[in-house]
Amino acid sequence: MDFHALKDIIHGRRSVRKFTEQDVSIEDINDILDCARYAPSDTNSQTWEFIVITNKEKIKEIEQLTWDALHEKAAVATEKGLEKEAKLLTRSFGPYATAFSNAPALIICLATPYQSKFREKIFEPIQLVPETVWEEEGIKSSCLATQNLMLAAYAKGLGTCPMTGPVLLASEKIRSFLNISDEKQMNMVIALGHPQDVPKKLPRKEVSEITTYIQ
Repeated sequence: MDFHALKDIIHGRRSVRKFTEQDVSIEDINDILDCARYAPSDTNSQTWEFIVITNKEKIKEIEQLTWDALHEKAAVATEKGLEKEAKLLTRSFGPYATAFSNAPALIICLATPYQSKFREKIFEPIQLVPETVWEEEGIKSSCLATQNLMLAAYAKGLGTCPMTGPVLLASEKIRSFLNISDEKQMNMVIALGHPQDVPKKLPRKEVSEITTYIQ
């Protein structure tokens, strides 16, 4: 096991928003998802599922659904007198939230409700926490899987970009379009493809800024 090789992968990953027209093979996608499914999860609940879209027309339709929802929200903001914010929403956030549009593959990352013998036999009978907490538990584990997915993609020479914009703007529209059942939450979407260019490394907070030792 080589720590420095792993560190290079982690440090080298970038959020890629421009892709070549080259398709991503199903074999590569399956390899990446195989790594995703080995993420840790609460009591091995494995609260993740993935919808992989390689049909470019459907990806464009999801882009349009996102733009439609964005313009609807901008119109509501304008009616409230927030014209400046409405323009920023469409001009600044819009392109950022739809940067998946030229990707050859789009992965919809889903979180399923947390289920386990502990929940069934202990947590539910004593009403340990509100029902909404179990949805949050599913999202937490799902996020761990998406990180595995993106690192595996980078190790294969592919680029990814995780985005929550389409979920924030158009979750119900996308849910209906893809026929996603109500109990599953959309965590994020991930654009996947061969990078057209490599974004520069962005600054990170120093370890000392984000760490507190208690000794």
